[in-house]
Amino acid sequence: MTIHTLLALTFGIAGTCTATPPARTNKAEKQEILYVGTYSTRGSEGIYVYAFDRKTATLRKLQAVSGPKSPSFLAVHPSGNYVYSVNEGAPVANGVSAYSVDGRTGQLTAINQESSHGRGPCHISIDQTGKLAFVSNYGGGTFAVLPVRADGSLGAATDSLTYSGAGPNKQRQEKPHIHSAIVSPDNRFVYVSDLGTDKIYSYAIDKATGKVKPAATPFVSERPGSGPRHFVFHPNRRFAYGVQELTSTVAVFAVDPKSGTLTVLEERIPTLPAGFTGSNTSADIHIDPKGRFLYQSNRGANVLSIFAIQPDGRLKLAGHQATMGKTPRNFVIDAKGEFLLAANQDTDTVIIFRIDPKTGLLTQVGEPVSIPAPVCLQLVNL
Repeated sequence: MTIHTLLALTFGIAGTCTATPPARTNKAEKQEILYVGTYSTRGSEGIYVYAFDRKTATLRKLQAVSGPKSPSFLAVHPSGNYVYSVNEGAPVANGVSAYSVDGRTGQLTAINQESSHGRGPCHISIDQTGKLAFVSNYGGGTFAVLPVRADGSLGAATDSLTYSGAGPNKQRQEKPHIHSAIVSPDNRFVYVSDLGTDKIYSYAIDKATGKVKPAATPFVSERPGSGPRHFVFHPNRRFAYGVQELTSTVAVFAVDPKSGTLTVLEERIPTLPAGFTGSNTSADIHIDPKGRFLYQSNRGANVLSIFAIQPDGRLKLAGHQATMGKTPRNFVIDAKGEFLLAANQDTDTVIIFRIDPKTGLLTQVGEPVSIPAPVCLQLVNL
């Protein structure tokens, strides 16, 4: 019996078949739209747009948007009127794209492209004013700030930082690899994770100039070889959590809201199922809206690790959920905390799970949705 079979039996995964729902006829009813970033392989057409129906837990395809190669990670503007992608396989000059959103249908129209100021852009985030975009370049080991104009288009970079250093993992940490940039809940700081040097850099944001400067404590170091990847704040703003990709672990930080300083409370918390001995790298991380449960994806074990968040911010393992596919690079939790959608990059599927509000455990609902090489999910309300 495989680990995936054991996990499925343990957590009661369902396989109920549901039909694709008809188009919505009530124009006053708000739509929930899923945007899917992909790698340009196995017939992918680019960014996919789906309508999510929570009543039937189904996805209905609305659009496929062609454009630059491998529009992988996506970010949605705070207004909901624009979507941005990093184009991981495109030339540096076309490294970031802006799209307008049709407020009625959720469909996208290309606006413009800008330089990412580095090779292999892998992450983009937008500040809460909607005026700045933060781009992480994994291949180039650089971080850039781009202005967002009033019409949603991107301007030329106002700031760009280049890093140096290496880590003990000779294959993955031979140089800096900037993997994400996450804005603090108060919009004063941005936290930049460098997988290559095991550091998370803290910068104060100057919204007037579109530049950043080192915070009072300019960085926090993780244990060598950890490989910081993605990062998330707890809703109470007192704690934050970081994926340690190379060791398949998670780190817990205390956050000083005044100075922006991160302090490690605990790190190298194991996320893999007991007895798993294969190759694995951790990827994405999210917290449910009420701040009770933390989820982290693991590629290789192909599970979502589920933790209960304690009052002191520390984590207690609640269980693991097989993602019913290979390489769960990214996932998203809906705004109500009722559903989790997971993207299996190497088996070309998005799986919908229902979240148990008491335990945080997951149950698959509906059928897998086929999308080539899905690597980023963004779920929004129109």
